[in-house]
Amino acid sequence: MGKKKRHHRIHREGRKIILTVTFLIFAINVLVYLWISQSQMQWILAISVLLSAALLVFVTYFFRNPVRILEVQDPNFLIAPADGRVVVVEPTMENEYFHEKRLQVSIFMSPLNVHANWYPIEGTVIASEHQDGSHKGAWLPKSSTENERSLVVIETHNKALVAVRQIAGAMARRIVTYSKVGSKAHRNEHFGFIKFGSRVDLYLPLDTEIFVTVGEHVKGNETILGRINN
Repeated sequence: MGKKKRHHRIHREGRKIILTVTFLIFAINVLVYLWISQSQMQWILAISVLLSAALLVFVTYFFRNPVRILEVQDPNFLIAPADGRVVVVEPTMENEYFHEKRLQVSIFMSPLNVHANWYPIEGTVIASEHQDGSHKGAWLPKSSTENERSLVVIETHNKALVAVRQIAGAMARRIVTYSKVGSKAHRNEHFGFIKFGSRVDLYLPLDTEIFVTVGEHVKGNETILGRINN
């Protein structure tokens, strides 16, 4: 199958946010300290510090960036582009780019999942498109076509087309996509990030062999989802 190496760091998309949150909670706690009376200080300041620490831990945890290096021998293997739970594995009509039936595999990412997105396969980026939309729950089927989303299409070494769609959820308000038309898609490389709850859809050739089932939890750049057959 392959070899994998992992360690953790903070994703670049979260560094400014974490610094901003740190500054704000420090300022708030200083104001609390200066405002309350001496008799109230011990318990009010303690609650403020505990809540502030919990918020900082959550934000830091959300923007964690595990460095996962996966070595696979077969270039046709599809690797999970995101952490989360598989919510769809079925043929569906894709009407925004292919205008034909494709095999859809969808991964729902909760706020506790890693939100970095990896390329699922190597090749050349032939399309990178962003569309505005609503922010409904990312677990809903209609989120694939109605929510804010970004589509990246990769042409593999054997000319198969693989599309990856990032979808904003009810909490997500920003999709970041690094892919540019003409750039190379490499394994172990991020193509984007979605902030605070979201979903990733894959649109594959209908004869793709799939190794996962609905309800299964997968890890980005670690779980092998399937294999392109052409």
